[in-house]
Amino acid sequence: MSESLPIQPIGRFCSALRLPGSKSLTNRALLLAALSSQGATLTGVLFADDTRVMIDALNAMGFALVIDEGSQRVVSPRCARTMSAEHVQLQLGNAGTAFRFLTAACCLNRGGSQYILDGNDRMRQRPIGQLVDALRQIGAKIDYLGSTGFPPLCVHSTGLKGGDLRMPTTLSSQFISALLMVGPACEQGLRIHFDGPITSRPYVQMTLELMKKFGVTTNVTPEFSSIQIQPAAYRGIDYSIEPDASNASYFLAAAAIVPASKCTIQGLGRGSLQGDVGFADVLHTMGAGLLYGDDFITVMGLPATQRLRGIDVDLNTMPDMSQTLAAVALFADQPTALRNIGNLRVKETDRLFALKTELGKLGAAVKIDGDDLTIEPPPSHAIRPAVIDTYDDHRMAMSFAIIGLRSPGIRINDPHCVRKTFPDYFEYLGKLGEASL
Repeated sequence: MSESLPIQPIGRFCSALRLPGSKSLTNRALLLAALSSQGATLTGVLFADDTRVMIDALNAMGFALVIDEGSQRVVSPRCARTMSAEHVQLQLGNAGTAFRFLTAACCLNRGGSQYILDGNDRMRQRPIGQLVDALRQIGAKIDYLGSTGFPPLCVHSTGLKGGDLRMPTTLSSQFISALLMVGPACEQGLRIHFDGPITSRPYVQMTLELMKKFGVTTNVTPEFSSIQIQPAAYRGIDYSIEPDASNASYFLAAAAIVPASKCTIQGLGRGSLQGDVGFADVLHTMGAGLLYGDDFITVMGLPATQRLRGIDVDLNTMPDMSQTLAAVALFADQPTALRNIGNLRVKETDRLFALKTELGKLGAAVKIDGDDLTIEPPPSHAIRPAVIDTYDDHRMAMSFAIIGLRSPGIRINDPHCVRKTFPDYFEYLGKLGEASL
């Protein structure tokens, strides 16, 4: 694959795809499987940069995970819940889920080990102070090795006391998920009281549902004002990881913008644990056809004589869909407003800045107003050819590639960045062209 990849427009297509496993579920399930003393078997595991980082780190910590990448399988042997008593250095790149989850998990070893957690330059710019503050309140000893509030960290592991914890609105739901997953191992359990709304709440709900599958129940008060977890042990299970709903969004979006097209994602449906399946409803609001089943989602594009509708939508519960929706917004009849997405500034890159810059290259007028982004399609809907910079951000590459399926002259710089969560993305994208009618 070249360093600048041209995207070829395609005609009307009809395709059915089963995509690789969810990154969000894979990294949560890997940690819960490692923490289970009874052993666990995971199938449908995603093998990409972010999940390999998680696997390598867990093994470095002393968990003896058995990897079979060819069959997308990971086994945590019975009684594998033994964390290394030695000092461990973990290099976690820009894998946000791995860094946040493992910061909490490293606190659980009662043997007095030291864990150094570090990442790449971008990870050192991503705030982690809210999680460190919360862990310190429940007994953790964590030092900053650089700037206060940011990686790298040194965790002096002596176990977690737990108890009552008050939390403000967080920059990332991953901070809450990290705390929840170690909650059962706290001496006093864990009771989290929230002083404000939960950012990206569907990801927190995903964590709670997955913990339940591993045998740990939680008590959640109405409107998520607090969550209580009793001391407990994760049980061993066989768990099949469903396809990645965030990555499915690009193919559903392609069906919405390429006239009269149809795309079915197999293995995702009403029963999904992933909040990002709701992106299909957003496309439906814009005018695309939609069919939901228990284990499939189908999106159908409008005839060539019709255009999608511009909409005003709050994306706080699924911020990772912002870039996909921004791409679709170029083909709408009116401006589209994406609201309450301020946490995009602390993702793999400052995604608000990146979106404004790259959409501007295509002729769109883009306005950032606080935590809101408004996109006005190019005049006369004439999208300009452009070379798209991706900022080492997989979602910039994947979302802007979709534009090239409808509009000629789109090139994607550094396409390799998709290896973070979807190494075969462009091969799957090619399947849409092969399904042209």
